[in-house]
Amino acid sequence: MEELTLLYVTCANGDEAKTIARALVGDRLVACANILGPMTSIYRWNGEVAEQEEVAMLLKTRSDMTAHVAERVKAMHSHDLPCVVGLPIQGGNPEFLTWLRREID
Repeated sequence: MEELTLLYVTCANGDEAKTIARALVGDRLVACANILGPMTSIYRWNGEVAEQEEVAMLLKTRSDMTAHVAERVKAMHSHDLPCVVGLPIQGGNPEFLTWLRREID
């Protein structure tokens, strides 16, 4: 059985997140996307502390799709170095997990 992954992605704004999410779901690279936000991100960039409003996305996919999804996000994203990190999905509603697997090509 294929392992599942929850990908955490940050985007500059809701419109960018929706554009990326629609493309990923439409191409069956992820089963679904949840867009959360807005939030404030504080991080070090180019030697300085930066602060920026962003939104977060939670993407559900198979583990073997992670690299492909990350490449698609990078190609569509406005940031030079977008955040795309994966966390293994360990357990949950079995029927929902079956649906997730079925929705990803």
